Amino acid sequence: MSTKPTYPLILVDGSSYLFRAFHAIRDLSNSKGQPTNAVYGVINMLRSLIKQYHPTHMAVVFDAKGKTFRDDIYPEYKAQRPPMPDDLRVQIEPIHEIIKAMGLPILVVEGVEADDVIGTLARQASAAGIPTLISTGDKDMAQLVDDKVTLINTMTNTLMDPQGVVEKFGIPPDLIIDLLALKGDKVDNIPGVPGVGDKSALAMLQGLGGIEEIYARLDEIAQLDFRGAKTMAIKMQEHETQARLSYELATIKTDVELAVSPEQLLPTTPDKPRLASLYSEFEFKRWLEELGQEQDQALPETQVATEISAEDYETILDKAHFNLWLDKLKSAPLIALDTETTSLDYMQAQLVGFCFAVAPGQAAYLPVGHDYMDAPAQLDKEWVLQQLKPLLEDEQCRKVGQHIKYDKNVLANHGINLKGIAFDTMLESYVSNSVAGRHDMDSLAERHLGHQTIHFEDIAGKGAKQLTFNQIPLEQAAKYAAEDADITLRLHQAMWPALEQNQDLCAVLTDIEIPLATVLSKMEVQGVLIDAQKLNEQSQQLAVRIMELEKQVHEQAGQEFNLGSPKQLQEILFEKMNLPVIKKTPKGVPSTSEDVLQVLANQYPLPKLLMEYRGLTKLKNTYTDKLPKMINPKTGRVHTSYHQAVAATGRLSSTDPNLQNIPIRTEEGRRVRQAFIASPGYKVVAADYSQIELRIMAHLSADKGLLSAFSQGKDIHRATAAEVFGVELDEVTAEQRRSAKAINFGLIYGMSAFGLSQQLNIPRGEAQSYMDLYFERYPGVLKYMETTREQAKEQGYVSTVFGRRLYLPEIKSSNAARRKGAERAAINAPMQGTAADIIKKAMLAVDAWIDQLPVGEVRMIMQVHDELVFEIKEQNLEENRQKIISLMENAATLAVPLVVEAGIGANWDEAH
Repeated sequence: MSTKPTYPLILVDGSSYLFRAFHAIRDLSNSKGQPTNAVYGVINMLRSLIKQYHPTHMAVVFDAKGKTFRDDIYPEYKAQRPPMPDDLRVQIEPIHEIIKAMGLPILVVEGVEADDVIGTLARQASAAGIPTLISTGDKDMAQLVDDKVTLINTMTNTLMDPQGVVEKFGIPPDLIIDLLALKGDKVDNIPGVPGVGDKSALAMLQGLGGIEEIYARLDEIAQLDFRGAKTMAIKMQEHETQARLSYELATIKTDVELAVSPEQLLPTTPDKPRLASLYSEFEFKRWLEELGQEQDQALPETQVATEISAEDYETILDKAHFNLWLDKLKSAPLIALDTETTSLDYMQAQLVGFCFAVAPGQAAYLPVGHDYMDAPAQLDKEWVLQQLKPLLEDEQCRKVGQHIKYDKNVLANHGINLKGIAFDTMLESYVSNSVAGRHDMDSLAERHLGHQTIHFEDIAGKGAKQLTFNQIPLEQAAKYAAEDADITLRLHQAMWPALEQNQDLCAVLTDIEIPLATVLSKMEVQGVLIDAQKLNEQSQQLAVRIMELEKQVHEQAGQEFNLGSPKQLQEILFEKMNLPVIKKTPKGVPSTSEDVLQVLANQYPLPKLLMEYRGLTKLKNTYTDKLPKMINPKTGRVHTSYHQAVAATGRLSSTDPNLQNIPIRTEEGRRVRQAFIASPGYKVVAADYSQIELRIMAHLSADKGLLSAFSQGKDIHRATAAEVFGVELDEVTAEQRRSAKAINFGLIYGMSAFGLSQQLNIPRGEAQSYMDLYFERYPGVLKYMETTREQAKEQGYVSTVFGRRLYLPEIKSSNAARRKGAERAAINAPMQGTAADIIKKAMLAVDAWIDQLPVGEVRMIMQVHDELVFEIKEQNLEENRQKIISLMENAATLAVPLVVEAGIGANWDEAH
């Protein structure tokens, strides 16, 4: 490399430094006889690195004590390594102390290795476009190199970019894992394939490709030019499990859940007194002298995390203080608002207090419900609600909250309709980057403010003895609560400026997500009417059928066993019955997962019975047993919670209960839906977008064939079958249409020829020919898929039609499986995300229309995937049904028409 680039982020492999320094420098100790060779070597390398590159962000990463996930996969992993020498062990703590005193972040994460932490941060930084330098002596790290990530060997001061990896190893970075998997690694005790060395491994990798390609082309190995090529295919076959295990062991994990992001790895000002003390103790005289002379030259232009103190927070206990704060709230351009309650269940929660912030550090807690013994006198709750109601219901008084939909629901149960919701920090984080990490306040505070909040468990305790908020002493509760509001305001100020600069993301947040929270709140509080008796009857019938299935399974197996035990099931299926092994677990044993059973169920009766047993058991436990118990005694209805910041693509999810997973294709699932009933005088209307993701595919790909089929109102699956099988539209058989439907939907989700062959139960070659024919007839789809993959690799994300982004940190992964998964997501996310945006926009339009109607005439009660469910009074039923269809079909304008089908019934099943 001819020029030396700058690296805003440097990640140091501290564990590599430790051993290299210890063995490179011998017989160094202080006058007390304490060994100092590793301390001196590690710190000297760090000082040199900082002086040479002046990073703005940096971290030193060490291995944690104890086992990692690789030891669970392969107990012999690193088993041959000798124990750490005592002379090195005693130097670890001093090294950590000096690094901390230098102001450098240190990371030690249990259960993984330093390599995995570095790999995760490097991938996150690369996805964010941050040039990163990894300082290590570990050759395995070469798998992380890409156009943003470079390695440096501090001992030799040599840099390695992607071309440097090729020059050193003969292969690009994305084949380094495959190299280690083939030839093994004696240092880490990775077995590899016996008989494969450097030459044969390189010959296969250069001639055929990675592990997956090699196993797909075993018959071509004999043609390669290396000694033993003719018999190598046999060795590869014999040791396939070992090769794949080695691949897994050699793969650096890049999705470790971390408490910090690359942007947070900010060095702080060195603690000079502490450094002086440590340098003096270990007798590093030159460094001690330099410390007295320099003026913070080690890390220029460093940033220090914002100091956040709870000392200035206020507690409002009297009317004069309340009125003072009420004036502050009325005059503030934006107020942060939070409620403290007794429960996370918004229908059960009792209000305990309010938290407000009007500027960073200016926050207060207003308690109204602490009722423990000797609790201080507080303002009357009803009086406070009466005073605050005009402000809380004022559309002009702009408010920001963290997951403010919960607070809106709680206030709704106290007769207050919260308005003026301008921002929500959870949604700001989610729209900025849905996969950057968790979007809860504690995580966001660490990520954006470098601040560790007071956690609820710190003041309430854990487990069965955990206190509810009304029982927590006011002096503790006040700091915790006021901090919530203060942090919320600071988070908004930290995140909003960047969002504001991106017009598309800003619109997704302010035009879709934030107003949608209000719509979802209405639906949650409204709830759904359930026929508990019908569900109880079904539960009893399911119990009988489940017992029958268990008996049939035992008869097929020839013995009784625990159907819930994967180990016993594995022994029955693959040892006793000798069924074919479809795939193995990371530990190398045959898998009994649902997708495996699904494949086996096509040919064998026992797996088919097991699939039915599992499906019915899940249905009984999750719905028929549970739903009746979830009916709210006050409303007589079930109240779910919709989540906006969970699914990466923008789709909504729901919990307690989960309404998204009730089966529709089975008779038992439809019977559960029959228990979702209309109130007296109402009917259920279920309005569903027809083939919306395929229509979005037509829009995005601009394929003439798809556009024509949808514009003419053709049955798209029949039209596809006619094209692929070369027959007239009216000659398409039911089987051909089924195959075409599998192709249409399979392509949306990135299904391979193998996956299609499994679904249609046909040979892989036949499935591939179907797909080839499809792309011949619809070349625009193929072009869209190829272009989208390239764009995703280039920019690190894909976008919906409305500008929502899905970041893909694994799109350049050296792990082939992860990279392929990211590529599939890149193709699917714009369709799934656009569908999510469209139904959200439809919900906003329908809700605005409902607000103009007489109260209670139309109720929007559920959102499930591409479907909206309503209760509508019978008087104007058809007129209102048609209006809903019109609003939903006009929620967005695509190159093809959106079509909505809306059925009517006494229950959800009848209406769908």
